[in-house]
Amino acid sequence: MRIGEKILELRTARDMSQQTFAEELSVSRELVSKWENGTRRPDYRTVERIAGLFGVPVETLADRTSLFQSELADCFAGFPAESGQNLVELLNSFLRNQRAKCADIFLKRYYFQKTVSEISDEYGIGENHVRSILSKTRKRLKSYLEVHYGR
Repeated sequence: MRIGEKILELRTARDMSQQTFAEELSVSRELVSKWENGTRRPDYRTVERIAGLFGVPVETLADRTSLFQSELADCFAGFPAESGQNLVELLNSFLRNQRAKCADIFLKRYYFQKTVSEISDEYGIGENHVRSILSKTRKRLKSYLEVHYGR
């Protein structure tokens, strides 16, 4: 079961509206709707808060690794499984050519699996800034892989 479906199931089992749920998490009702219909996924920290709100283990909703992998899925979509080693080499090459801060933040997120909040605290920058850096780096990675892998 996808995380959005599980959120919907837990929310409706408690007879909670999207609006009430959104207010409990200090997010918009529209964002809750996107989670439930699968167009967006909450980050790991938010998943922890959702699990706490419903009194269920985080693993009921999703595991940490799958959340991080889903953020990168678009970058690697269409690559055959047997191209793994080549992709590792391309990823390493890509990261060597990035600004140090961007590469470090990328590695902290996807290799060390730190939350956006943890990275934000470590660098003394806002969470939205961290998300922006990650988003832009993922877009550059996707373009880099398309050019160098020949998709």
